[in-house]
Amino acid sequence: MGGSRDDGPHHNDRLHPAFRPAPLSLPPRLPPRLPVTASPVPPPDAAAPAFSLREFRTALGTFATGVTIVTARATDGTPVGLTANSFNSVSLDPPLVLWSLAHTASAMRTFATVQHYAIHVLAADQRALAERFAGRATERWIGQAFTEGHHGVPLIDGAAAVFECESRSRHPEGDHTIFVGRVTACRHREGAAPLLFHGGRFYTEHPL
Repeated sequence: MGGSRDDGPHHNDRLHPAFRPAPLSLPPRLPPRLPVTASPVPPPDAAAPAFSLREFRTALGTFATGVTIVTARATDGTPVGLTANSFNSVSLDPPLVLWSLAHTASAMRTFATVQHYAIHVLAADQRALAERFAGRATERWIGQAFTEGHHGVPLIDGAAAVFECESRSRHPEGDHTIFVGRVTACRHREGAAPLLFHGGRFYTEHPL
C-alpha cells in the first residue's frame, strides 16, 4: 500500500519456531493498468443514423469554407490537382495542416503514395479555376501555367496563399482519407480576398 510492502514478520520473531506462521508468498508487482480506449471502428451492430445522406450533406453545407486546389506530381511526372474545401490547420509548432479526399477520387492513387504536395488557398478571382479543377481530370491542366516548387510540385500563380507540404500521415476514415502534411514552405498574397463556398455555391465576396 502507498508504494511500500511488508516483506517479512516482525512481532512473530519472538515465537517458538513451531508456532511461527509460514512466510507469506506475495504476488509479484504488476505494471500499472493502462486506460482502456474506445475502438475507432464501430461495432457491427451499430445503429443506422436517423437521417439520410442528403440531409447530412445539406447540414454540412451550412458551414462556410474557403476553397483550395491541391497539387502533386504522379510517379510518371504528370501534374495532378483537384479542388477541395476540406482544408484545416492542425498545429503551429510543428506547422501541420490537413485535408481529405474521397476514396473514389481519380487522384487518390497519386495522393496515397506521393511524399510532397501543395495546397493553394484560392482568391476570389479564381472561381473559374476552382470549377475547372472540380471537373474532368483530363481537362484540368490544359492551358494552365504553373511553376515548380520544392521537389517539382506544381504551383499555380495567383492564389491567396500556398502551403508546400511533406506528407506526414494518412488516416482512412469512412469513405475518405485524411491527409496530414508538414508545411515546408508557405506564402500569401497580401490583401487578396478569399473564394468562399457555402450551401453548394461559390461566393466571391463576403455576404453581410
